[in-house]
Amino acid sequence: MFDFVQRHKRLLQLFLGLIALTFATWGIESYTRFAGSRDSVATVNGSDISQREFDQQFAMQQEQIRRMFGGRVDPSAFDSPEGRRAVLDQMIAERLISTETVKRNLQIDDKRLADLIVSVPEFQENGRFSPEAFERVARSQNPPLSSRQFEQRLRQNFAYQQLVGSIGDTTIVAHAVADRLAAIEVQQREVSESRIAARQFLDKVKVDDAKLKEYYDSNPAEFRTPERVRAEYVVLSADALAKQEPVTEEEIKKAYDARASAFKVEEQRRASHILVKTKDEADKIVAELTKNPGAFADLAKKQSQDQGSAEKGGDLGWFSRGAMVKPFEDAVFSMKQGEIRVAQSEFGFHVVKVTGIQGGKTRPLEEVRKELTTELTRQKGAKKFAESSEAFGNMVYEQSESLKPAADKFKLQIQTTGWIAKGGPPQELGALDNPKLLTALFSQDSIANKRNTDAIEVAPSTLVAARVVEHQPAAQRKFEEVKEQIAEQLRRREAVQLAEKDGLAKLEQLKKGENAAVTWGVPKLVSRRSAQGLPAEILRQVVAADTSKLPAYIGVAVPDQGYAIIRISKVVDGQAPADEKQVEARATAAQGAADYESYIASLKGRASISINSANLEKR
Repeated sequence: MFDFVQRHKRLLQLFLGLIALTFATWGIESYTRFAGSRDSVATVNGSDISQREFDQQFAMQQEQIRRMFGGRVDPSAFDSPEGRRAVLDQMIAERLISTETVKRNLQIDDKRLADLIVSVPEFQENGRFSPEAFERVARSQNPPLSSRQFEQRLRQNFAYQQLVGSIGDTTIVAHAVADRLAAIEVQQREVSESRIAARQFLDKVKVDDAKLKEYYDSNPAEFRTPERVRAEYVVLSADALAKQEPVTEEEIKKAYDARASAFKVEEQRRASHILVKTKDEADKIVAELTKNPGAFADLAKKQSQDQGSAEKGGDLGWFSRGAMVKPFEDAVFSMKQGEIRVAQSEFGFHVVKVTGIQGGKTRPLEEVRKELTTELTRQKGAKKFAESSEAFGNMVYEQSESLKPAADKFKLQIQTTGWIAKGGPPQELGALDNPKLLTALFSQDSIANKRNTDAIEVAPSTLVAARVVEHQPAAQRKFEEVKEQIAEQLRRREAVQLAEKDGLAKLEQLKKGENAAVTWGVPKLVSRRSAQGLPAEILRQVVAADTSKLPAYIGVAVPDQGYAIIRISKVVDGQAPADEKQVEARATAAQGAADYESYIASLKGRASISINSANLEKR
């Protein structure tokens, strides 16, 4: 699957996408940051996945859902036990794979990393790598990163992707197997569902005081209120300082004149190609195009060895000098628009057609005014921050009884927080959401003496100093306070068990052909491609069920809700795609995904994993 033009760019863009994942957000080094904490949701080989980590990752998933639907859907509607467990499973898998990359010493050298970074469009301005753009993306991470930290993050992601890719990329599927898988993929099954809800058993559950007290005594940490503080703080940042002294028109014009050469846009060309192995093949294609010039796209799709561009009729898009291999590039930039020529490179013979030419130009001031203003503002802020940061740090330390002197001198606003729990779940902490700063805020000196914390760098060019204004120590809630809470929790658990027991009994009756007195929902056709609202776990069992005798029945425990019985009443064979390449590609992808799941399962089988269900269910 070779696309010699775009492969490096796509690889790094994939890495940027991975940054949204927990692995990329926190990095390997942070996987032990919360080890031993009491608020862990899971522990993998002795390393905790903290409540904070999980809730942040879950919030990211919710935000992705919101963006996917353009804000038209409330993401909280997807907050279910199954959804939360799926996010945790993903985090556990990433934790295991990240450990494997370290064990296998998977690395990327500096030169290859640099080559990949400079090719990513997100890091470019005017078609060239921009350190400023790279730094902006680094600062946009959560938490914000320095350029050096971001480089290391990309290096780690590459190693991560190397391991993941090596699992699926080696998959080979036979033609017969591919055809069979394609037929199975489009096969539909008519299903009806009957839910045995746990809530109908709640009235039958009785929990005596002895059980409640036993649970309370056995799980003291669950009923302990954490230590917490309310604080005030000030933020000294380059961005805030820059706003105090706006950029002038004279400064913008002066910067434009000084950087005129940087605003030159090089000549760009657009071309299509058909990559073949021999000169004879290329000459035959040229001869055919001479007779029928409009056949280029069709010939590319059928004959080009570069499958990435072949799918687009050979189109390689716009590019400037330096983007392609030299023999190919020399040919393209010496041709006229519409001309067709054969060029040879290390990859084979290219039948090339130039489809567009854009001459070089210098961008006018008005076109670059916004980016110049942004850059000059950033420079001013950075300079002012460098001049002020030491004095700010000294002042909050030397006048530690109050933040007002520093706020007045540097024209900063003193901000206040609500209650912040020590080691608790994520809150809207803003600039205070930094482990080092929170540690300082909960130190004995800050709490007992109400002194300012040191000025702590929470992000590049951003210092924060805070001060405790009120403190409450950790306390154990009394049994009487939580008695009803425990009773409700135990009643729900027992009701779920009763629902599962009833569901299993009815399932056995149905399999024997007996009347089980269940109410079926409206029948619907489902397939691997179309779940029709069925949860993934139920769909997997439906499509895997033995349908040699119909109706067939399966039962699935639904966490925290009860039990589901599914009746499969009909199997409808569909029409598999006629395109052989498409069939094999989909089969290979499916088998690769299965191989990946098997690999993750093997890692989990060898790992020590424990899950704190109570923390996982927290809202």
